[in-house]
Amino acid sequence: MASQETAPQPKITLYWLNESRAQRLAWLFEELGLEYDVKIFHRDSDMRAPPALEKLHPLGKAPIVGIALPDPADPSKQKQLVLAESGFIAQYLTEHFGRTTSLSPKRYRDGQEGQLGGETDEWMRYQYFLHYAEGSLMPPILVGLILSILKSPKIPFFIRPITSSVVDKMFAAFLAPEMAKHMAFLESQLESSPGNGGYLCGAYLTAADILMSFPLQLACERVGGLSAGKGKGKIADEFPKLWAYLKRLEQEPGYQRAEAKIKEFEQKN
Repeated sequence: MASQETAPQPKITLYWLNESRAQRLAWLFEELGLEYDVKIFHRDSDMRAPPALEKLHPLGKAPIVGIALPDPADPSKQKQLVLAESGFIAQYLTEHFGRTTSLSPKRYRDGQEGQLGGETDEWMRYQYFLHYAEGSLMPPILVGLILSILKSPKIPFFIRPITSSVVDKMFAAFLAPEMAKHMAFLESQLESSPGNGGYLCGAYLTAADILMSFPLQLACERVGGLSAGKGKGKIADEFPKLWAYLKRLEQEPGYQRAEAKIKEFEQKN
């Protein structure tokens, strides 16, 4: 029987939606050296995902990954393994296809395999940030995105001054302090990165760094980071390590390849 390393790669499809977390998975595929197809979906005019995604997963949210595998009931046929939720997808694919990469740090310190507390600092950080990206960082960013709609042309101009005033007060009272707390935390995590590494988990890029890219970009570019309208410059000034980290992620060769590939697929659709 062929080993996992020599067996042919199954067909993998990324169901991609514009302005979604799906872009990170294209980057992950590039880092894993996987061949993959991309099915392009675009948001409706109200920025909702199209109903067609619900045919793939009941929640109808991107990203979704499909992997064609032999059907255990009939090996001559195939069934599709459907994966959803960015953190789960990243962890699942990295565990199966990234064993020879640094995308998942070594789990145990030598001589402490399987022991409670025997994990390396790099692995503990990796597991934490896989969940932090969606569990703690994204919620306030989503609140900011929703609030920003109340200051947009989608709101009738005659009530926009009122909604804008409410939004500014909510930014000042809640969102700015909350985002400042997250930015300061991430700055400190980069300062204490194992081995003085340039990534959150140490000296090498991990799948957790890839997941972190999307919320950080939203925080800096769409939400305004710390306060409405002052995001980019203020973050760069007050949190230089975090700003440099985000720019470093955007310059990663795998990130650039994924960007180019998605653009190529979009042009074909």
